[in-house]
Amino acid sequence: MPSLVRSLRLPAMLVLGVAALALGACSPLTAFANLTPTDPSRKLAGDVAYGPDPRQALDVYAPAEGQGPWPVAVFFYGGSWEDGRRQDYGWVGRALAAEGFLTVVPDYRLHPQVRFPAFLEDGAGAVAWAANNAERFGGDPQRIVLAGHSAGAYNAVMLALDEDYLKSAGVDPQRIRAVAGLAGPYDFLPLTGEITPKVFGGAHDLSATQPVAFADPNAPPAFLAAGAEDEVVELKDTEILARRLSQAGAPVETRIYPDLGHAGIVLALSRPLRGRAPVLDDTADFLRRHTNAAAPKSR
Repeated sequence: MPSLVRSLRLPAMLVLGVAALALGACSPLTAFANLTPTDPSRKLAGDVAYGPDPRQALDVYAPAEGQGPWPVAVFFYGGSWEDGRRQDYGWVGRALAAEGFLTVVPDYRLHPQVRFPAFLEDGAGAVAWAANNAERFGGDPQRIVLAGHSAGAYNAVMLALDEDYLKSAGVDPQRIRAVAGLAGPYDFLPLTGEITPKVFGGAHDLSATQPVAFADPNAPPAFLAAGAEDEVVELKDTEILARRLSQAGAPVETRIYPDLGHAGIVLALSRPLRGRAPVLDDTADFLRRHTNAAAPKSR
């Protein structure tokens, strides 16, 4: 626990709070989510089902003021396709909402309950829910962007590049205006280690599990970012996908943040740690640019 707290570099008050909650069996991320100051926004809906499984549920966040129509962002959290819950990422939903997006944060089924491609099918289902319901919350269903961190970045990028998942869920891929991947694994064959063989090893065509295999000139604009100190996902994943997309003629921008690690790049979206790197500014600016959205007046 102390080493994790040090790696997050939380302000002193949050460190004490994290330690206290940890003694009460809270995970560090849950403690961080409970304690961190959040951005001005509104939670419009929670625990909304987009499928029959308990893991197929989502929360919806909106800017603090106005009625829209706002572009719609669907954010997928990471956790190695084995861990994670949307309640621990409300601060991300609120951060993106404060940047002018109607933001959807879904859960999705995880290993060992499922293996590839079930979590992508869930992701497509969450996007379909957003496309079908965003308007009643003030969102513009014709301007959808996808974003994610780590395994969630994989999910977001795969849904953006391999159109079959969205089409199977009844979503026109042309509604996806842009995608943002933070520290995502995009090129990880051969399968090694403890996680990917379990999650992806049953696929009939392993090449079809890799985002790099779907680099295409018709791909939506992609923002690919990583931390230079990442020791979990190699930087080459970001660099190779960016190069493949560029070679295909698809618009892509890359950012490598020099002092951030794997967790640090997503934590930099939070208010307490935002000063470490302009991850939120860069991501939101890119997504707004490709949805023809203006920056919030309060920004």
